[in-house]
Amino acid sequence: MPEIELHYEKDEPLDRRSQRVGIQAACLAVLLAVATISSHRAHTQAVVLKTEANDQWSFYQSKKLKSHVLLLGFDLLDSLANRNEAKVADFQEKYKSELARYERETELIQKKAEERSRESELAESKALRFDLGEGLLEMGLVLASMYFIARQTIFPVMSALSGLAGTLLAVSGFLLNR
Repeated sequence: MPEIELHYEKDEPLDRRSQRVGIQAACLAVLLAVATISSHRAHTQAVVLKTEANDQWSFYQSKKLKSHVLLLGFDLLDSLANRNEAKVADFQEKYKSELARYERETELIQKKAEERSRESELAESKALRFDLGEGLLEMGLVLASMYFIARQTIFPVMSALSGLAGTLLAVSGFLLNR
């Protein structure tokens, strides 16, 4: 029966390049985690802001509907004006004050809804930059890992370029304030 020889690599010299590529991959992994968390938070913020904007638009529509109902009341009172002038005048004054209130409220609600919509768009823009940065950082991490399989110098170089581009995109997400 043939003997099986097991070779143990004793006292193998330290591969400095592999250490550097390993550290590079670890740094990319940390940056990737930051970009991923930032992306998720930005998407959540965008959804919350969009929901708030939609709520404001619904509120705006309800106020507008109430003001249209009041206008209809005016039309009805005008058609009944010759029956009881004093009572019709009281209703008209009440409706005028309500109508003015609804107009003021709808202007404020509209401004708030538009502001929330802009904030939601900004959050989506940030999230997009984080997503793109995340993708480039993932590519950089994979390229760094490829070095350990192929032992080709091009992989750490491409990894560094991809990681740098991803980091810059993610940082631009933090700086975006429109």
